[in-house]
Amino acid sequence: MPHASALLVIDMQNTLVAIAYRAAESVAAIAGLRERAKAAGVPVVTIQHRGNGMEAGTEGWRIVPELTPSADEEVVHKTSADSFLDTDLDKTLKRLGVTEVVVTGFATEICVDTTARQALSHRYDVVLVADGHTTSVRPDSGDYVSPRQSIAHHNEIYRHIDFPGRSIRVLPASYVEFAAHL
Repeated sequence: MPHASALLVIDMQNTLVAIAYRAAESVAAIAGLRERAKAAGVPVVTIQHRGNGMEAGTEGWRIVPELTPSADEEVVHKTSADSFLDTDLDKTLKRLGVTEVVVTGFATEICVDTTARQALSHRYDVVLVADGHTTSVRPDSGDYVSPRQSIAHHNEIYRHIDFPGRSIRVLPASYVEFAAHL
């Protein structure tokens, strides 16, 4: 049975993209996916975080211009790393007939990972876009791994994670295929 996909664009907001590793490349990959999804009639769901330093309506809270949702696209507002927690994301995806989420956005280890795992727990298949998620730039010293290592690490985990009955794929943006919803 073919997947009924939705593209999730997580937290690609001005404040966060300003500190993102390979920001321009990540934005370009996601923008290309958005264009292809929309051309195929596949829904794009933009997820927008609000909290300290990202108060609703502020410039930092806004989605970056290249990814600004159009009036007919779904926008889900969240206040935690989990895009499903206390939001209408699950209800929105069900209403749209979605069975698979194509996951992109910021930050790899936090909101992207948490949302992808919650999608699996909510019985959605997952495509993690290998070059469509990013994290913050940070010093090479300290306990965090480098941004490059973190992205590679999460891509590898999702190649091996097992959720019975769920399809989990890690694909570069150029390999993601969108089929129109029936």
